Amino acid sequence: MSLYRELAPSPELHGLAACRWLRVVPEGSPSTTLVLPDGCVDLIWRNGELVIAGPDRSANPTRLSAGQRILGLRLRPGVAGAVLGLPASEVLDERHPLEDVLGRVAAVLAERISDDGEEAVFGHLEGLVSSRLRDAGPDPLVLAATRRLGFAGSRVDSLADALGISDRQLRRRFHGAVGYGPKTLDRVLRFRRFVSQAPAVASGEVDLARLAADLGYADQSHLTRDCVRLSGMTPGGFAQRRY
Repeated sequence: MSLYRELAPSPELHGLAACRWLRVVPEGSPSTTLVLPDGCVDLIWRNGELVIAGPDRSANPTRLSAGQRILGLRLRPGVAGAVLGLPASEVLDERHPLEDVLGRVAAVLAERISDDGEEAVFGHLEGLVSSRLRDAGPDPLVLAATRRLGFAGSRVDSLADALGISDRQLRRRFHGAVGYGPKTLDRVLRFRRFVSQAPAVASGEVDLARLAADLGYADQSHLTRDCVRLSGMTPGGFAQRRY
């Protein structure tokens, strides 16, 4: 089984990056990990290559080689479009060499970090994000909208009115900055709140019907539908398999 841990980004990037992360696969132990949707885009250093992992709409089983060490910087929802310089929807559900997106900038960066330690790699990734956002930052309206989603009481149908724009404009700006629309992000962020409660579900400490209501699902069936859509498993099956 691979070892995974998350680390805080530098204070300067706290509002833009959710975390730094590290995954280590033991020697002689190849494995598969299930990457779950989280609304984020990741910049990844693995096998001497920089990779961009776009936002996912469903679980993505990923094969890991024995002895592999992978480092990543996870961008908060709404940040990726400005960093990439193209609509985040163009990398939706996909993994690409970062050089395919950023060209020579990514190639030069890969050369710089090829022999560096972990802290330096994270520093280079954060430096790339800072430099890409120096002239034009993320869409502030989308960032404000993302903070209203995924909670009990979230009202996607009234979000555009609350922000003073049309539904069509909101969807367009979300596709550019996040990769998909506000309804999908609301679903994904609510699901992530369920994931954080999965250990309690697995241990029997939490009743699924009560949890569904607390998280803002219409009922337990609604939670089940979204969990199957995003993870491929029922809530109970997901909790038991993961925890």
